[in-house]
Amino acid sequence: MLVIVAPGQGAQSPGFLSPWLEDPVFRGRFEWLSTVAGLDLVHYGTEADAETIRETQIAQPLLVAAGLVAALELFPSPADAFGKIGAVAGHSVGELTAAAGARAITAEQAMVLVRERGRLMADAAAQRPTSMTAVLGGDREEVLASLAKHGLTPANDNGPGQIVAAGTVEQLAALAEDPPAKARLIPLSVAGAFHTDHMAPAVERMGSLARSVSTHDPRTVIISNADGQVVHDGREVLARIVKQISQPVRWDLCMDTMLDLGVTGILEMPPAGTLTGIARRAMKGVETFALKTPDQLDDARAFCEKHGEASQIDTNPTWRMVVSPAKGTFHRDAAAADAVELGERALIGAVASLRDRIDVTAAHGGTVVEWLVEDGDIVSPGQPLLRLHPTGAAS
Repeated sequence: MLVIVAPGQGAQSPGFLSPWLEDPVFRGRFEWLSTVAGLDLVHYGTEADAETIRETQIAQPLLVAAGLVAALELFPSPADAFGKIGAVAGHSVGELTAAAGARAITAEQAMVLVRERGRLMADAAAQRPTSMTAVLGGDREEVLASLAKHGLTPANDNGPGQIVAAGTVEQLAALAEDPPAKARLIPLSVAGAFHTDHMAPAVERMGSLARSVSTHDPRTVIISNADGQVVHDGREVLARIVKQISQPVRWDLCMDTMLDLGVTGILEMPPAGTLTGIARRAMKGVETFALKTPDQLDDARAFCEKHGEASQIDTNPTWRMVVSPAKGTFHRDAAAADAVELGERALIGAVASLRDRIDVTAAHGGTVVEWLVEDGDIVSPGQPLLRLHPTGAAS
């Protein structure tokens, strides 16, 4: 199974888009998204220096636009992509790239949202000097205890031995003087403590903007970087994108879900390398492909052919599908089991695992057409549980 992933802030480097922009089709599409964002992203992707593209309000739109246009190069007929992609995921701002790629929102909506996200997060970061430090190695529990001791947030949990601490510069300095045993600290060149409470001022404004965005249920499985759950309600996808601004990224749980899904190949969109590097260390036996330059496109398409298979999610417009958010045992709600009609957000049951118990609701409601699992069945992430006929839809 193929998973497409999109990197987050910090993956960019000076001039990384130069070879891509030699293609007039790529350039035209990229200039269109630049216009939507109101930024000269061509300049930032080719001529700007590292310090300039490090700025949050520039880096974030640059990354999302690059990923979306490269996806159209990889899959010239977008409809073909959904017969090959089993799931998508994005790290931090890459979740906007993933959401637009899965058609939960449009590319234009993604660019407006990321423009405002970058600006608002930059404003929040300017209120107090904050930053982030990678903590490599050490015992996980000891590392987390050390961060808590110094008032820091584990803003990114990227798998075994890779946690990113975030907080004020004073808190990070205290950590540097008193590091966890057997851990190496690497200060990151970022403009603020992203994915922490320091970003809370940006969340309210982003939430207000998001209320005006129309969404669709994604065409393929989206793995949320908040908790690794599969999300198949477009409104929930967007709500999570807003909330993740001030919440930690759990990429470790995303990788767990990919393994539960049966991933065999991970392809990272440009500027690629960060997420495939993490996967090579944490997901033994899974092949990776870092798409960095356009001369790799033929090999990337071959990689997609090798690993590609369609998502379990059926997107027939005459019904709605309720899918499992995680791996576990499905427990059907007694009232839902006997229902003919289910209201919006009605509880249909829960998926229980050793880690937690997750309620499952019918996001849109409708007439029960078919239960696809029985009470007590073992289910996988994204597995269809229930088919509904939308209320008010034509017969």
